[in-house]
Amino acid sequence: MAKIKKQPRPKAQTPKGFQDYFGADVTARAEMLSTIAGVYHRYGFDALETSAIETVEALGKFLPDVDRPNEGVFAWEEDNDWLALRYDLTAPLARVAAQYRNDLPFPYRRYAMGPVWRNEKPGPGRFRQFYQCDADTVGASSVAADAEICAMLSDTLEAVGIDRGDYVIRVNNRKVLNGVMEVAGLSGDDKEAERGIVLRAIDKLDRLGPDGVRALLGEGRKDDSGDFTKGAGLSETQADLIMMFVEANAAVDRKLLSSQAEANDLEDEKTRAIISKRVAEVRDAGSVEARKVLNLPVESLAARNRVTLRYLSEVVGESNVGQDGVAELEQIAKLLESQGYGPDRIVIDPSVVRGLGYYTGPVYEAELTFEITDHKGRPRNFGSVAGGGRYDDLVKRFTGQEVPATGVSIGVDRLLAALRATGRIDTAAQGPVVVTVMDRDRMADYQTMVADLRNADIRAEVYLGNPKNFGNQLKYADKRASPVAIIAGSDEFDQGIVQIKDLILGAEIAKNATLEEWKDRPSQYEVPRDQMIAKVREILDRNN
Repeated sequence: MAKIKKQPRPKAQTPKGFQDYFGADVTARAEMLSTIAGVYHRYGFDALETSAIETVEALGKFLPDVDRPNEGVFAWEEDNDWLALRYDLTAPLARVAAQYRNDLPFPYRRYAMGPVWRNEKPGPGRFRQFYQCDADTVGASSVAADAEICAMLSDTLEAVGIDRGDYVIRVNNRKVLNGVMEVAGLSGDDKEAERGIVLRAIDKLDRLGPDGVRALLGEGRKDDSGDFTKGAGLSETQADLIMMFVEANAAVDRKLLSSQAEANDLEDEKTRAIISKRVAEVRDAGSVEARKVLNLPVESLAARNRVTLRYLSEVVGESNVGQDGVAELEQIAKLLESQGYGPDRIVIDPSVVRGLGYYTGPVYEAELTFEITDHKGRPRNFGSVAGGGRYDDLVKRFTGQEVPATGVSIGVDRLLAALRATGRIDTAAQGPVVVTVMDRDRMADYQTMVADLRNADIRAEVYLGNPKNFGNQLKYADKRASPVAIIAGSDEFDQGIVQIKDLILGAEIAKNATLEEWKDRPSQYEVPRDQMIAKVREILDRNN
């Protein structure tokens, strides 16, 4: 008789591209989401929670590849229909706005928070499940809605602990790029293929630099591995026009630094002096180098916005759509400044080219500007933690009618990582007070103690493991990062007292103090039972 083969034990490991979150991380995220929700609620946005599962049809063109429904999303077929875990929080909003359009107030202002799933190759810092936190206005065509989102994003970053000066919200407009395409002769259905290549090339500016983008506008580019990417085949004149937009920031930097006429736009002498001093340093510098040197006061940033808008107006020339885009940017800047959101927080920046195939008007991105050290010990800017823009075509898929919409999405996990990297949130949460068990028969008394602590709003628990080895109870309290242990045996109960051990102070003394200091700084206190709560609170206040 054949031997029955034993079923192998399953491997206890997290699936690739996913991660587990424990106490401190879960608590920090919950607190952050609560803070963000408070800002959104103050702005008049309502919470919305949709199903984690949508039909692939509802997700539509916003999937990476609509011809393969299981590519890019976790999808499965059920009753001749394809279902998928939601890819983001925006596509479900479009479905809700269409499904409940007769019941919802329009404009509809909603925020949503929760995990999303992407069936993509994981990598360092790139996971298949992550949290998003979105806020959107559906049904408002005015750019006042876009300006409001930017202001709310600024308030949100400061509310969670990002200091002013450590972030910037950069705003651009897809219509400006459409205008550049028009003056370059790339509008019309017959130019769709060339436009696609151009848009993809511009989107790679950060990675390839201006020279790499320029090559892709022409015949093409060979990368370091020898692979050749075919370009858009534009003429020199067409490529020059596109590059005027691509290198707008560098051009504006040079205008501000080298032209006395532009310098006169800067009203204070201090700013003009700074500019004059730095002309020689960055006259021929590229955008990145110039912007590192440009550390000008707020007054000059406002002038930079004006110079940028004039430059973009020149680039789009007589294109009506392009000029509309510039006018919208100018209006957004004015609306924000009227509310006190100046260019020290929110700036016009043509380098923002996110979601080129998705957004239809203003686009914005929140970037953290402080330096951190990467996994190889190299200093770098933290980078983007949020982005969004206007997407007027999304709801139209369901209704056949254009419904204007604009919104922002915050990468919650990235924002938490930024706060940890700068020490703005604790990496480990404080554990509960632990009531140890010295006498099994007095469990009711221990439970009374812990109930008293909880009723006083002190986080506490009774040790529920095997109480035989008292040392193991203290090791447990240490693993729980407990600040205090309560100790009481038969003698303490008979005398109406408890022993209260300050575990944080005890650890410090054991680590650093001499024997004399240890004697002078006791970490364990004997107090009457009715003074237990007061003493515990005193220790907690001292250690916070």
